Amino acid sequence: MPLHLTKIAFQSESPATLKAWLESHADEARLTTRYLPKRLEEMDGGSLYWIHGHALVGRSPILGFQETGQGRYWIRLAPRLIPVRTAPKRAHQGWRYLEDKDAPPDLGGGEADDLEAMPPAMLNELARLGLV
Repeated sequence: MPLHLTKIAFQSESPATLKAWLESHADEARLTTRYLPKRLEEMDGGSLYWIHGHALVGRSPILGFQETGQGRYWIRLAPRLIPVRTAPKRAHQGWRYLEDKDAPPDLGGGEADDLEAMPPAMLNELARLGLV
């Protein structure tokens, strides 16, 4: 089972703007980080789960890690946002590990459209109560 990362969708107004940003990168999206994950070998096949509004809203498959040449690393991501069942997640700085058993499942078909239509505060409260 792969290991995943979580990260806040900083400066993203909504999951839709995050999706547009990811899709605007033809081959891959890159995020800069100071440190290479110590559990790098476990991340083969893993994803970066995005936090927006104190909830996990989607994931982007991790393509790998690459040194920038300036003492930092890029997290290379597939340029797509795969919607997941919304799950509450506290905000944090940087990235954190997420075990596969704790990762929310992907949404199928039209489920994402229904959830995106809800106001974020309502969606977060319903997720906190375990109703979505």
